[in-house]
Amino acid sequence: MRSFDFTSGTAVVTGAASGIGEALAHGLARRGSDLVLLDRDADRLAAVVAAIRAAHPDRQLTSYLVDLADATATARVAEEIRQRHPAIRLLVNNAGVALGGRFDQVTLDEFTWVIEINFRAVVQLTHALLPALKAEPGAHLVNVSSLFGLIAPAGQAAYAASKFAVRGFTEALRHELVDDGIGVTSVHPGGIRTRIAQSARIGSGVSAAEYEAGRKEFEKLLSMDPAKAAEIILRGVRRRRGRVLVGWSAKLPDLLARVAPASYGRVLALGLARAAADPARRATAVPAQRPPGDPEPARPGDRSAERAGDPA
Repeated sequence: MRSFDFTSGTAVVTGAASGIGEALAHGLARRGSDLVLLDRDADRLAAVVAAIRAAHPDRQLTSYLVDLADATATARVAEEIRQRHPAIRLLVNNAGVALGGRFDQVTLDEFTWVIEINFRAVVQLTHALLPALKAEPGAHLVNVSSLFGLIAPAGQAAYAASKFAVRGFTEALRHELVDDGIGVTSVHPGGIRTRIAQSARIGSGVSAAEYEAGRKEFEKLLSMDPAKAAEIILRGVRRRRGRVLVGWSAKLPDLLARVAPASYGRVLALGLARAAADPARRATAVPAQRPPGDPEPARPGDRSAERAGDPA
């Protein structure tokens, strides 16, 4: 399959108001793509749109305000996108939400909310826009899973379930769409510096003190700039990679899960505790790499923090 061509094509990105989604939107605009951006945060999305239009006035840019937890609203927006953009070259399902708490500390409604946004919306948008991808030669689909689509630590039952589902769905589509000439990439970001820890929902059975302690420790592990993560993802798309692991904080746990699939929990917990306690280890955990020929990552202001509706 030929390298992906970003120029003069339309890219749809969900969760585009901040974090990885925002950085992907800027990276795609620099590469020559027209954009369709989706998010539920009106103010942040408007700011991203304004910044891209100012930097790239020749790009066609459309935005949609939608809460992907609402299946009816998602269907309406998907149909409007398909009507206005019958040929789409790239679809990036990036939006997602997080929920803190063990399985017995969250309600079924809270668990389902995560599944609805992180998995059902991915399936729904992909199903609705697949005809538009098939209409564009050399199209590509990107579904953002997570480090927690590779491993499943305690306290992340809902999030891991949703991201493992995204991973399985994406792998199946990769095999199904090869004859259509559509590339498919599953993305697994590690410790990306977003607002996911601060803005995740708290399970109803989790005490405020317990959640705050866990949030602070987890937040220490989020070290990579979203702009750098976006560049890694877009390089993977250009090269038609089937799977992209973003950062050593994703690569090492993936290796650990392969070596010790039933017993990695203890080792992982020890490694995370050591990394959280050692600033030098956190700073060097994800080295910056940029091969020749790839553009320098942009840093669009200081709006890289990702809100609860759009973590990786």
